[in-house]
Amino acid sequence: MVAKISTGKDLYGALAYNQTKVEEGHAKILDANLLPYPEDGRFRMGETMEAFTAWLPSHYRTEKPVIHISLNPHPDDVLTDGQLAAIGREYMEKLGYGNQPFLIFKHTDIDRHHIHIVSLRVDSGGRKISDRFEHRRSKEITGQLEQKYRLHPAEGQKKAEEWKLRPVDAAKGDIRRQIADTVKPLLKLYRFQSMGEFRALLSLYNIGMEEVRGEAGGRAYHGIVYTALDADGNKVATPIKSARLGRMAGAEGLQRRMEWSASRIWADGCRERLRPPLAGALLKARDEADFRRRLAAMNVDLVLRRNESGRIYGVTFIDHTSRTVLNGSRLGKEFSANALEAPFNAAQPGLAEEVQPRMATSAPEPGTDGKVLGGLFSAIEPETSFVPLHPRLHKPDKKKRRRRYGRQD
Repeated sequence: MVAKISTGKDLYGALAYNQTKVEEGHAKILDANLLPYPEDGRFRMGETMEAFTAWLPSHYRTEKPVIHISLNPHPDDVLTDGQLAAIGREYMEKLGYGNQPFLIFKHTDIDRHHIHIVSLRVDSGGRKISDRFEHRRSKEITGQLEQKYRLHPAEGQKKAEEWKLRPVDAAKGDIRRQIADTVKPLLKLYRFQSMGEFRALLSLYNIGMEEVRGEAGGRAYHGIVYTALDADGNKVATPIKSARLGRMAGAEGLQRRMEWSASRIWADGCRERLRPPLAGALLKARDEADFRRRLAAMNVDLVLRRNESGRIYGVTFIDHTSRTVLNGSRLGKEFSANALEAPFNAAQPGLAEEVQPRMATSAPEPGTDGKVLGGLFSAIEPETSFVPLHPRLHKPDKKKRRRRYGRQD
């Protein structure tokens, strides 16, 4: 969501612009703060001007007492009038205008529905509402609202289009340039808390990353190298040192980014918001492919790491809406590698026999006509009546006797 802020002297002009849209049928008023609401629900220019000017003291020093803000969600975001009004009110409160009069208009004159807000920058005592770091604070607020309402990051979308993020293709040559044009934007756009999470994000773009540690001249060093990968994850080019991509791509730069990401992820609560939809998709999914399809509909990618035998040992979720990368274990035990190993590999012919123990088949529930109910986990429900034949397979360990020294009477 992009916020545009403009200030001026002409209150009538700001109100008239929006009122004209209302009269043309291309806008309507969604909400009003600290302003008398007309009985018929229709705001009139004269009455609205009087209500606003009643807040202004007879003398104030602010040259531009009027603020006009437009909040523009991503075109793919479909929001109700109630949600738009809530977003506008929350934005104004966080920006410091919660105790100021303002009107929220919804504009529909273009395909991308958006809202306009008109307010005063001077309080009833004649003091100016602080505009210190206003644009920086506005960006932080829109980012928080994107997280809370799961909106598409319009700012990030714009940058991504400018950067033209594409998977690296070794056949096109100039590997260093391709990797640099992808790694730098990803470092600016996405949040991750470990090298493994960053490595999972890079794998979506056919890029590998490795840490290099050692000692040279009596001093320890910690470096990062990047390389191009093919569709199967195999290296297809000579590794490139992070120094050729810039400081932010090196070990220290990545460490700073991970520390910053950890604080932001904890503050905005994106993990808590992701858990319910992910859990719902996992419960309904029939197999791994179905789970991936459901995640794709939520703008989420799944990266699974498997060993040579096919067993899953790593799970990473990449939410492109909030631009957050999270290992499954951070989201909960139900999203860990061990939890996904049984249902995913059991559904793959040949692989289940290799890495999965045999499991008894439960009888269908009464009234189901022989059908087995449930989603992905229906095949691994534990049998509550199972009793092991040998409760203890090993003899108890003998207690080691303490050796005594010296003369014993």
